[in-house]
Amino acid sequence: MLAFGGSLPTVPPVTHPAIADGTVVSIHYTLTLEDGTVADSSVGSEPLTYLHGAANIVPGLERQLTGRKPGEKLEADVTPAEGYGEFDPEGEQVVPRKAFPKGQKLQPGMMFHTEGPQGPQPLWVKEVGEAEVTITYNHPMAGRTLRFAVEVLEVRKATREEMEHGHVHGPGGHHH
Repeated sequence: MLAFGGSLPTVPPVTHPAIADGTVVSIHYTLTLEDGTVADSSVGSEPLTYLHGAANIVPGLERQLTGRKPGEKLEADVTPAEGYGEFDPEGEQVVPRKAFPKGQKLQPGMMFHTEGPQGPQPLWVKEVGEAEVTITYNHPMAGRTLRFAVEVLEVRKATREEMEHGHVHGPGGHHH
C-alpha cells in the first residue's frame, strides 16, 4: 500500500466548449413551417456540421445557438427577417424559355445563379411554361417563420484552415 502525504489531487471536470464564433458545431434539427409541415430534418441521417459565425446557417438560428453546449436541446423560432428574408413580390420575373440553355430540363424549385450588381445571385424557377419561365429572386422560404427543434451534438474549435476557408472540413463538412 502506498502512503500519500496530504490529499489526492483534484481532477478538473471535462468541459465542452460553448458554441461561439470560430467553433465547429454538429447538430440534429427538424425544420417545421408555421402550418406544421416538416420542411427539412437531419434526424435519421448525418447531422448538420457547420462553422459558427461564418454565415453557414440562417442568422436567427445561429444567434439562438450561441452559448449552447453539447447535449442541449432547444426550440428556436426564426422570423423571416432573421431567416430567408421577407417575400418581395417585385422579385419575380417572367423570362423567355430560350434564356435558358437549350435542352435544359426546368422544373419549379430549381436554383440557378446569375450575375448581379454585387456578384453571383441565386434565383429559383417558380413556374415553367412552353415559351416562358417565371423566376424569382425570393428564396423558397422567404416570408416564412421557421421553427427549428435542435439538439447540439458536438462543439469543437475550428482549425485555422476552416477559419480561412469559412466552412468545415472533414467528416460532415466540405472536402477539397
